[in-house]
Amino acid sequence: MQQTAGFEEIPPTTLADVLGREQVMDIGIRPLWDPVPRVAGPAFTVRCPPGDNLMLHAAIHRAEPGSVLVVEAGDVDFAVAGGNVCAVAQRRGIAALVVDGVIRDLAEVREMGFPVFARGVIPIPGGKSVVTPLNAPVRCGGARVHAGDVVVADEEGVVVVPGARQEEVLGAARTKLAKEAGESLDDWESAHRARIDAILAENGSTD
Repeated sequence: MQQTAGFEEIPPTTLADVLGREQVMDIGIRPLWDPVPRVAGPAFTVRCPPGDNLMLHAAIHRAEPGSVLVVEAGDVDFAVAGGNVCAVAQRRGIAALVVDGVIRDLAEVREMGFPVFARGVIPIPGGKSVVTPLNAPVRCGGARVHAGDVVVADEEGVVVVPGARQEEVLGAARTKLAKEAGESLDDWESAHRARIDAILAENGSTD
């Protein structure tokens, strides 16, 4: 398994500053219970067509411990997972479930403390009949995700770090955090005001 050590220390906000908008999932992909811990791990990708969840159920037995299951669901009318699926995923060491779709049995999921980021809940389960390839590229929350990309998620959102850029992004994020840690609020306020005043002046403001 690809190593993702260090990313659990990096907030999604910092990664978003480093990576830009297209690597951040939209606001519909949110934690389904609070307070959710930050999770970080390599993506194991799954695509489920409308009304079907077969491949997610297959994935929980195939993803390696530490993986984040990233699911492109076909709709929000049928749940792709429920309490037992999440319990087995948790028991097998899967770090989290990120779904562009919905789940069910939220009370069970919350009680077991398994991190799920999704669009919501619905009590109706999908069927199990359509086979699609596992670990093919998917789109989740508007972001393109490939198997092995590093997924970092918490209450601030979900960010996808391309696998090929892992070391570069981790280094840039650590540098940014170190700089921010050494800056007082007074220093930040002074620099921020100067920047804003300069932008206003450049755009013709005399206030």
